Amino acid sequence: MPSWTKMTTKDGKVFYKIRVSRGRGKSYLTTRWYPPDGWSQRVIDRELIKYAADFERRCQSGDVTSRSEHKAQIEAQEAAAARILTVRQFGEQVFMPAKLVTISESTRDSYQRFLDRWIYPVIGSLKITEVSPADISALLLAEQSAGKSHSSCVKCYAILNVFFKMAYLYDIIDHNPMDKVQRPKARKDELGDDEMDAFTVDEVRYILACLEEEPLKWRAYFRLLIDTGIRRGEACGLQWRYVDFEESRITIAANLCYTASAGVYLDTPKTRKPRTIDVDPEVMNLLKALQNEQATTITSDFVFTKEGSSEPMNPQSPSEHLASFAKRYGISGLHPHKLRHTYASIAITYGADIASVSQNLGHSDKTTTLKMYTHANQESRKQASNIFRSAIKVSPAKKDAETDKEAKSQTSPRA
Repeated sequence: MPSWTKMTTKDGKVFYKIRVSRGRGKSYLTTRWYPPDGWSQRVIDRELIKYAADFERRCQSGDVTSRSEHKAQIEAQEAAAARILTVRQFGEQVFMPAKLVTISESTRDSYQRFLDRWIYPVIGSLKITEVSPADISALLLAEQSAGKSHSSCVKCYAILNVFFKMAYLYDIIDHNPMDKVQRPKARKDELGDDEMDAFTVDEVRYILACLEEEPLKWRAYFRLLIDTGIRRGEACGLQWRYVDFEESRITIAANLCYTASAGVYLDTPKTRKPRTIDVDPEVMNLLKALQNEQATTITSDFVFTKEGSSEPMNPQSPSEHLASFAKRYGISGLHPHKLRHTYASIAITYGADIASVSQNLGHSDKTTTLKMYTHANQESRKQASNIFRSAIKVSPAKKDAETDKEAKSQTSPRA
């Protein structure tokens, strides 16, 4: 059983030091847990038990190790790396085992899919010391030629970057071939697709009108996505204890994820920090109605559940329902992430500051928001043009004053 001790940092921050015993001959493992400000002791005690139990589970399964064990693991990986011959062998025996320590399950699943579907079939049998920039460029070109989206090609490029950088740092290769590989450029037929990343205000109004005909659960779910810009998994992982009806706001403290290998599981938000977001009172009314409806059939911690079950809704279900919804109402390109883009695009276009939008979206860095969402759509281009014209136009009063000044200068006697 885990044990814990309440402690305080030098600056007065309260934390709990959790310790787990792994049996005779093995050292204790410890971690720290910092309760959020404002939590009552009752809530802290309840969440502390959950966190400690999860930490113990990860310790027993080997996900958490001591420093000496981690060092031994690295040494074993480096020793194994010395015997690696092919790209596939390095990926299976060193690269993926090392990445498992630092990446989430969804990222691991993404890495593995790109390796299995694109990287290994093309260069997996090559000796890693003999892979050339031309080999990698041909791989990326083949992916583009197969019709993969620009974002997928860039993701493959990024994985290859990390892959060969690790091989270089482990002294498997004496140079990194990725240094001479260009980042994929968008195909000509992909140019201009950015404008489809977000809906206009009028399109959002149409979507909202169509949602009025949907069942309460889906109406509340998609109104919440549109109003806040949160991720679909964050909405699926939302629990009633994080819905503040009095202040009309929610706290995003979890992200519900799915991979084929792990199934549905609850993870932390991408930034690993909770964030609180204001919600439209109309949406809060829908959530209250959903809570009342849910209470008549089931008892669940989660806001959005499977039909007739207390289990949270699969994070892939909203995409499936939205596809059917879009077909019924003739809405092109409708998917949950586009609603997220739309929230940011409209908010920024109509004057919201980048920092606030970034915090609501859960970006760790506001430059991410700038890069992803300040593309020029028709509405923002028009507004930019009007701002420019207003700035250079001379006001009527100022124009009259300048005319009078010019007339006086022409009629005044010369010195």
